[in-house]
Amino acid sequence: MALSRASLNEMCNRIETVLTRHRLQVRVEGATVTPRLLQFHLLTPVGVKVNKITGLSEEIALALNSREARVYRSNGKINVEVPRRNTAPIKLMPLCQEIEAPAATAILGVETTGAPLLLRLPSPDVVHILIAGTTGSGKTALARTLLASLAYFNAPSALQMILIDPKGRGFGPLAKLPHVQGKVVATPDEGATCLAQVVAEMERRDHANQRTPLLIVAIDELADLLQTGGKAVEGLINRLAQRGREAGIHLVACTQKPTAALIGGAMKANFPVRLVGAVASRDEARYATGMRDSGAEKLEGKGDFLLIARGDALRFQAAWFGPEDLPVVMAQTQKSS
Repeated sequence: MALSRASLNEMCNRIETVLTRHRLQVRVEGATVTPRLLQFHLLTPVGVKVNKITGLSEEIALALNSREARVYRSNGKINVEVPRRNTAPIKLMPLCQEIEAPAATAILGVETTGAPLLLRLPSPDVVHILIAGTTGSGKTALARTLLASLAYFNAPSALQMILIDPKGRGFGPLAKLPHVQGKVVATPDEGATCLAQVVAEMERRDHANQRTPLLIVAIDELADLLQTGGKAVEGLINRLAQRGREAGIHLVACTQKPTAALIGGAMKANFPVRLVGAVASRDEARYATGMRDSGAEKLEGKGDFLLIARGDALRFQAAWFGPEDLPVVMAQTQKSS
């Protein structure tokens, strides 16, 4: 749906009215219209605290007739972000067919500008990925998108996957990919055994100075696996997280419980990239992102995510990988084999 300049000016005036009502002399100096969001850029005088404006996010949302308004700081400025209505879903296959991704690079979706968002796993700034979000955030769907895009661009001889899915629902659609080693691991006991085998493979590769083929270990519901497996499983995951990169082994783990106990010091250090969807509270947003005012609790769900890396947050819409897309990935895999 197109937006007129008059409509944008009216929305800017409404934001300024809310802020003026609370004695904040703040102007809206501009707005950016993106495929998924409206972004308003605030000009704030010296001394205005960010938390005074973030505390008014509900009033701003009400004034704009929006479900949510996310207020955050970026590049020295304060921005107000609200979702656009009636936007079309972003599909993975058209993105895969439009671009040529480098080796071991996944497509996540599109940035707020509409540009495809790619993530190269072997990069020193990436290595392992933690995907967090409550039920309905789209975290498992994002994991499937990430893994499917890796399969699309990389032959099974160059990239392999191990899928650990204690609930047996998240990764099932990917089981037929030739990249997948064995069956989907579906019980906590099998998960612990599988992780021990991966650690042994890591040690073998270390001794042989081997890094190929790339091995992706994907875990759905990490918190449940840690809870049932205890210290033994936690130790295996930490070993892989600490030493896996040198052996060409990378972790992609999902959790809907981003608590302080789960995301402790070891997890923070070993999962430098986090993909954070909608969470239940500000506390969960802080644990999941490692940032005080990320606004993750204001995300829309259904694939609305933040990419957290090196202390910065980038909002993006996850691409959708549906059952009808599996044959396309399988056909591309046969071409690349």
